[in-house]
Amino acid sequence: MRPPAMMVAMHLDAIDLKDFYASPLGGVVRRLLGARLRARWSNLQGQSLFGLGFATPYLGAFRADACPLGALMPEELGVISWPKEGNGLSVLVDDSELPLPDECADRLLLVHMLEWSERSRALLRELWRVLAPNGRLLIIVPNRRGLWARVDSTPFGHGRPFSRSQITKLLKDAMFSPEEWQYALYMPPFSWRVLLKWPVFWERLGLVLWPAFSGVILVEATKQIYAALPVKEVRTNRRRVVPVPAGVTPSDAHPSRRAFGPPQDEDARSSC
Repeated sequence: MRPPAMMVAMHLDAIDLKDFYASPLGGVVRRLLGARLRARWSNLQGQSLFGLGFATPYLGAFRADACPLGALMPEELGVISWPKEGNGLSVLVDDSELPLPDECADRLLLVHMLEWSERSRALLRELWRVLAPNGRLLIIVPNRRGLWARVDSTPFGHGRPFSRSQITKLLKDAMFSPEEWQYALYMPPFSWRVLLKWPVFWERLGLVLWPAFSGVILVEATKQIYAALPVKEVRTNRRRVVPVPAGVTPSDAHPSRRAFGPPQDEDARSSC
């Protein structure tokens, strides 16, 4: 166990995250946070939704509603095939230059990303670019006060945890307005049977007894549409991102085996 101040900007890769969510504790985390997300975004019929970072454990609940739907995985993490069946919806991306047109996303979900990013402002400005004027950005980050940020046996114990004031400043600097706040993961971050058997009970107990010490912070923000978008340097060559075929194995998705397609023109980028 170590205090947040001792933490460095390190992160796991896509395989580590996949393994965590396949574990009993990871399954509980997916259910608890997924229920919060589904309650907040109850109807996305016909709206576009993109998850950036490692959002696949939570995007599945929206496959019947959101269209288009995509999992954007940054090159630092690597990429895995998702979903298991059907057309591939996961792509490997440069998080500072997403392969999406301006203002094309109705909803953006950022999870397992901001706490590991060394270019957080550039990342948020790129999300500002692709988010529609009436769109919503939802960010999940480790809570600086919580126990989950102090135990490195889960993904939330790696990278930089945040306080509410820190998240607010980051969002405002990137021309976002925080609108709604939620807190989750009050149960201790251990795979004890008594915790895994009654996770909802521990969540409710923690909300009453230690409300400021949640494991994660969820914040939903809107873009300030009057914000000026900085002019980017025009690149003549861009790396192409392609969906990951369903047959790709986790070992093929390891960062050391990632591959990009040949450079292509701006007009050949993926669109919503």
